Amino acid sequence: MEPRARGAVTSIMVVLTLTTGVIEAVSYLALGPAFTAMQTGNLLLLAFSLTGVAGLSPLAAGVSCAGFVVGALLGSLLESTVDNHGRPWFAPALLGEGLLLGLGALVAWLGEVDGPGGPVAGHHFAAVALVAVAMGMRNVTTLRVRAPHVSTTLSTRAMIALVGGLPHLADPRIGAGGGHEVRRFVSIGAMFAGGVLGAWLLHEEVSPGAILAIPSAVVLAFAAATWVAQRRHMPEPG
Repeated sequence: MEPRARGAVTSIMVVLTLTTGVIEAVSYLALGPAFTAMQTGNLLLLAFSLTGVAGLSPLAAGVSCAGFVVGALLGSLLESTVDNHGRPWFAPALLGEGLLLGLGALVAWLGEVDGPGGPVAGHHFAAVALVAVAMGMRNVTTLRVRAPHVSTTLSTRAMIALVGGLPHLADPRIGAGGGHEVRRFVSIGAMFAGGVLGAWLLHEEVSPGAILAIPSAVVLAFAAATWVAQRRHMPEPG
């Protein structure tokens, strides 16, 4: 029972894109440095760190990669199992992701993770692992929802499609039109705004654990709203 990727679901995915920027700011600037959602960058960080580049941690990058793979496996198993039983899978997927983000925030909070430049210890890696698992699940959800031009964890394709869809350059295989352009632009802007917000909160010396709690609360709120809508016998947001 796949949610239609229009209306409310598209809006949810845009907000999730914004939270990705916040999460990656904390992951890279305070926990790693390592990315937890954008694994292309993380693989490169892992490669760079293996050559002994100062300031990079092969352990942080490796833990993130492993956690992401585990999250993708868990997300696929959860969502396909629920779907195969004929039940809506979107709310359970959001619930699982939100709880994992909350656990990551709790570990960072209890471990008193400092802002950028602080010493890296075991609780940093534990938080990275939990957040990466959540982001692995998010990527599975994004693929299943198929929200056009809103990937939630990657802006590269949206940027290419935005340029390729411009007037006089429009490639029919990419897709053009006002609605497409708006979604692409909003997706890119949401990622950028989330990164700015996360970095600014760290600059203001807000605890990384407290910052991670924000995306967790947002995702859990979306899970609850989706569940309530289903209980009222409404179709999934679309």
